[in-house]
Amino acid sequence: MVGAGRLSGRTAIVTGASAGIGEAIAMTFAREGAAVAVVGRNPAQAERVAAEIEAAGGSALALQADVTRAGDVEAMVEAVMKRWGTIDILVNGVGGWVKLAPVTEIPEDEWDRVITLNLKSAFLCIRAVARVMMERKKGRIINIGSQSGSAPNLVTDSNLPYAASKGALLVLTRHLAKQLGPYGITVNAVSPGTTLTERVKKVWDAETVAKKAAINPLKCLVEPQDSADAVLFLASDEGRHVTGVNLNVNAGIQ
Repeated sequence: MVGAGRLSGRTAIVTGASAGIGEAIAMTFAREGAAVAVVGRNPAQAERVAAEIEAAGGSALALQADVTRAGDVEAMVEAVMKRWGTIDILVNGVGGWVKLAPVTEIPEDEWDRVITLNLKSAFLCIRAVARVMMERKKGRIINIGSQSGSAPNLVTDSNLPYAASKGALLVLTRHLAKQLGPYGITVNAVSPGTTLTERVKKVWDAETVAKKAAINPLKCLVEPQDSADAVLFLASDEGRHVTGVNLNVNAGIQ
């Protein structure tokens, strides 16, 4: 049941919120009292998450948007402002990759596609939302990074565009923390390790999960809720003086 909580009275935009970690963040924010714009490219999935939030007594708005396009981002912000009149929190949860390949076999269009999805989308959303937050002299921006952005391994070495884009996202985070700090805006990142999303559970059997977990010092894989809880901390009053950091949620792997 949604009620008064750590985010009561605040409005949040969560991109990539129709599944996985983004969905967990949207649901967690709603349970803590925030009004949540559930943004995704799949309208049916975004509507499902928004409906679950409202069924529990929360306030949600499902929005279909391609956040790699400036026009869609501006329309997204306009819709949220029309509904709630403000934006307190932005979570850039959109991201992903398509192919694994060594650098000699990465097509140019694949590089452009992944960099756009993981990095340009965050830039466009921050640019649009920062205008609102700067005027109000407060706000929270949280970028969802990846373990691969700071500690490449055999998998991310063969997924170069994804690792490069997530590494650049961390630089963007640190830079904007300094640029936007004087306006009362914090900018942070949360970088999950390999996460047991529903999609991963469908692909990996129990033996594969056990092997992946054994690599981590804590001998486990993280769940979407683990990252959602970290994002909640940064968005809440407890995180008001934390900015420019990358919070790893990865069961200890380096």
